[in-house]
Amino acid sequence: MKTMKNPLFGRMASALMLLSAMPALAQLKLPAPSPAAKVSQEVGVSEISVEYSSPAVKGRKIWGELVPNDAAWRSGANAATKITFSHPVTFGGKAVPAGSYAIVSLPSQKGWKVMLNTDLGLWRGGTSYDASKDVATVSATTTAIPARERLTYLFTDTTDTGTRLDLEWEKLRVSVPITVDTAALSKANIEQAEKSMASMHTSAASYLAGTAKDPAAALKHADAAVAANPTWYAHWTRANILAQTGKYAEARKAAQTAWDLGQKDKNFYARDEVSQALTEWKNKK
Repeated sequence: MKTMKNPLFGRMASALMLLSAMPALAQLKLPAPSPAAKVSQEVGVSEISVEYSSPAVKGRKIWGELVPNDAAWRSGANAATKITFSHPVTFGGKAVPAGSYAIVSLPSQKGWKVMLNTDLGLWRGGTSYDASKDVATVSATTTAIPARERLTYLFTDTTDTGTRLDLEWEKLRVSVPITVDTAALSKANIEQAEKSMASMHTSAASYLAGTAKDPAAALKHADAAVAANPTWYAHWTRANILAQTGKYAEARKAAQTAWDLGQKDKNFYARDEVSQALTEWKNKK
């Protein structure tokens, strides 16, 4: 007896086979014509990074043809190249705030210009370059180099206070110097660390005085907190510990300092407590 074929069943089976193959096709990984790349560099206490797509020469004439002269260029392939500064920098002599920017280049036989633009969506969905969104426009140095097949960004001549951003492709290097005020940033970091240490000392003093009932150890931490960051709260914490040990004259002096400093702080939430303590401790010795 012959088996009858069901055309509908055959079509359904074929469809199921196609659907089952789709996830594998969706995961297919092939080389990108312009692969994504990222380079980063620490400069002192700052970090600078560049994210870009790296096209190849592939036997083409690059400068003046594939990349026209005197026209805004995305400084790479695909979406605009992005540079990110963790702290403020000086880019080619121009002050630039911390943040991320699109790198826009203007190639020219008369001399290159490089711009940093706040529009990170440039060249996506037809978005065009708007010079009014530039935060810096600087002159770049160009140098002839040995042939480089793929466009590459490099950080060179890096020191504690600066680096040089190089774009290399075909037989050309385009360079812009970047400097960072590492001394000022380091000083700010030290001050912040001191404030954090003062906060830890204050917390330790409060715990030792209240929960651990060890006023002698608490006073050492309170003194350290005042030395690191003499806020009204540090002085007020110290005042309470001194009062706890019966040293009311010193406690009142510390409370008065807390009161004076608190007048300049809109978050002087212990105003009433300090005021009351100044009154109560006035006649105690």
